[in-house]
Amino acid sequence: MNSEFGILYLIPCPISDETAPWDVLPAANRAVMDALDYFIVENTRTARRFLSKAGIARPIGELEFRELNEHTAAGSEIEELIAPLLEGRSAGVISEAGVPGVADPGAPVVGACHRRGIRVVPLVGPSSIILAVMASGLNGQSFAFNGYLPVKPPERTRAIRFFERRALAEGQSQLFIEAPYRNVKLMEQLVQTLGDQTRLTVAVDLTAPDERIETHTAGEWRRRQLPEMNRRPAIFIIG
Repeated sequence: MNSEFGILYLIPCPISDETAPWDVLPAANRAVMDALDYFIVENTRTARRFLSKAGIARPIGELEFRELNEHTAAGSEIEELIAPLLEGRSAGVISEAGVPGVADPGAPVVGACHRRGIRVVPLVGPSSIILAVMASGLNGQSFAFNGYLPVKPPERTRAIRFFERRALAEGQSQLFIEAPYRNVKLMEQLVQTLGDQTRLTVAVDLTAPDERIETHTAGEWRRRQLPEMNRRPAIFIIG
């Protein structure tokens, strides 16, 4: 690592808007945030609100924000984001919720820093993926996060059956997510498609006051009232 370069800090933020940042923000994270004036963020408005609620030392108006999201092109745009670090200025990466680079933007700029010899420091914070695994009762020794399943029902059915076979044959918990407004349809299709004895965990609104985490077999789910999850962040696990 080049000691003349700045440091890229990966800064977690609360998963739920209802969770006060100061309830989950370690003192070490606050100290790092207080020292920074340059932030690479998924959404400027959300990042400004998070830093303001966290009560950082610097006035928000004195901070510089650059956005890194699905619209950021690889190559020159990523290089522009890390240019200040090559000049010795440190930066913090903040995603919309949880930890940067895990089911959220961050990986491209982290990769660019590694290629340039810039030190990358991850800070402690909540990850919905890890929290869901912890609370699932499924295999936490071997698990895979698979992102989003296909949207079209026939393709999604094939994907569900593929991950079910992997979970049952290898004993590896299979995690995935969905856009919150499509949660209900996905849940219904999971319950219809999975075998009677296949276990399914649903973790909704993690860390929020109305958090709900349940694990049942698909057969049991078919006999139960499904949880209300429309437009609520959720993690699904087959195991």
